Amino acid sequence: MASRGAGVAEARRAGGVVPALPRTSSGGTPDAPAEPGPAAVSGRRGPRTWFWTVPPVLALAVVFLYPLALVVRESLAPGAYAEVFASASFRDALVTTVWLAVAATVGCLVLGFVLALVIAFVPFPGGRAVARFIDVFLSFPSFLITLALLFLYGTVGVANGLWTDLTGAADGPFHFLTTPWGVLLAEITYFTPFVMRPLLAAFSQLDTAQLEVASSLGARPLRIVRQVILPEALPALAAGGSLVLVMCLNEFGIVLFTGAKGVTTLPMLVYGKAILESDYAAACVVAVVNVVISVGLYAVYRVVSRRAGA
Repeated sequence: MASRGAGVAEARRAGGVVPALPRTSSGGTPDAPAEPGPAAVSGRRGPRTWFWTVPPVLALAVVFLYPLALVVRESLAPGAYAEVFASASFRDALVTTVWLAVAATVGCLVLGFVLALVIAFVPFPGGRAVARFIDVFLSFPSFLITLALLFLYGTVGVANGLWTDLTGAADGPFHFLTTPWGVLLAEITYFTPFVMRPLLAAFSQLDTAQLEVASSLGARPLRIVRQVILPEALPALAAGGSLVLVMCLNEFGIVLFTGAKGVTTLPMLVYGKAILESDYAAACVVAVVNVVISVGLYAVYRVVSRRAGA
């Protein structure tokens, strides 16, 4: 130890670099080398890691990827894509699906923004209960909302029953549920909470001091909403709107339960081709198109959600 210390002191006096010395324990023996860090350990994949990884991947492949591959293979029948793309029913279903999804998304954004503003910034009894009910509403099946609308505005619903009782008419005036407007109303009613949920989360993080400063400077409520609240809500609106658009493109239960015979979307076209006409090749072509559109929009939704911090 003395000779080692003398060598270090001599190197320091000479202005040289002191060589690194191995660490020693109190007994004078060098310490054992440090254990490899988590990164080094994670780089080694032992048999146990593969044992826990392979079964879920195989299960996913059997349950999801294999049936999807069968659908894609069936759609590759000779002339299937050309025949489907040339048919007027496919073009009409594509246009109907897109405009219903876009219109429902716009309606959900407007209605969801207004309702979220009221719940977040207008104090009223039961505001917290309403906010919690929105979380529960997200778990409801879509056909349940459609069934409730049928009870209210159906041919033999409450509204038509009250009308016939008051006027003595043989039939009521409400028949819009079997039209595209009925489907649109049902989709807006069901999907609006999917926009409200991220909005309420964004409003809960908004600094109320900004609202107080704007109000003290004489800004009216509409100006506060436009210049203070809306810029903070744009990421949440984009994330919620993207999610609603994806779900509306794939909605099947609402269109089926409204009984709108003149409304054929892509999911309904798949159902008709496969179940009613037994044209499986055409049904698979429509399904593949629907999947491609949905996956593309879902990728957009993920990008928007990541930028919004959702």
